[in-house]
Amino acid sequence: MSSPVSTTPIIDLRNVEVHFKSRTGPIFRPNWVKAVDDVTLSLAPGETIGLVGESGSGKSTLANVMCGLQAPTAGQVYFQGREVTRRSAADRRAMGRVVSVVFQDPSTALNARMIVRDQLADPLHVHKIGSAAEREARVKELAHMVGLPSSVLDALPGQLSGGQRQRVAIARALSLRPQAIIADEPTSALDVSVRAQILNLLTDLKEELGLAMVFISHDIQTVRYISDRIAVMYHGRLVEQGPAEKLLENPDQDYTRSLLGAAPSLLHPQL
Repeated sequence: MSSPVSTTPIIDLRNVEVHFKSRTGPIFRPNWVKAVDDVTLSLAPGETIGLVGESGSGKSTLANVMCGLQAPTAGQVYFQGREVTRRSAADRRAMGRVVSVVFQDPSTALNARMIVRDQLADPLHVHKIGSAAEREARVKELAHMVGLPSSVLDALPGQLSGGQRQRVAIARALSLRPQAIIADEPTSALDVSVRAQILNLLTDLKEELGLAMVFISHDIQTVRYISDRIAVMYHGRLVEQGPAEKLLENPDQDYTRSLLGAAPSLLHPQL
């Protein structure tokens, strides 16, 4: 008999705020910016949340809080039911095993001087997972999962196309068998012709591996394609959230309607 699937959120944010000092204002009385302002949001196992908003709306800062890279100024952060608001190094390592990040630009996310094989094996070395033979087998498995030929394993990132580099970044994010992926604008640095391929890959991996995902984009139509639920950010606040189809067919907020009108679609017509 299989064990029941946990309903405890992987990440649960409660009234989270993140404040930064602004470069404007006097030296001794600097202005403060609320990058994230009183946000409550949770990510359930197997769920995909589309986080949308224009540049500067606080999406990436919120994502950094969710994966443990940014401590909140106020509010509470729970990880698998345990509070980690003031996380320790052990908390950060535990979160890193469960929540992985795919960044916007693979050319900067990957080490230009390391061959792909070593980049995929590096998280396994850091977390002391498996023997040398088991790590090598896992590296080959990861390359196959993201649709890369084995010849890519001995290449440097600069020898690959943008789409191939992003596939490497996705493979590396999967190396520790995480439960959730935070994908921060993972297609915006790619040619239009390969964006749909990467979106299809992420969708297939989500279904195959049972992953939860936070998909961040300024293109609400791309988010529609991949998300179960959509959360709309504006000036650091969540102004609207709900099931994807319901929210997009009948948005409550003028801002959501403006996003729908501003971006007909950044996807390739083949979709």
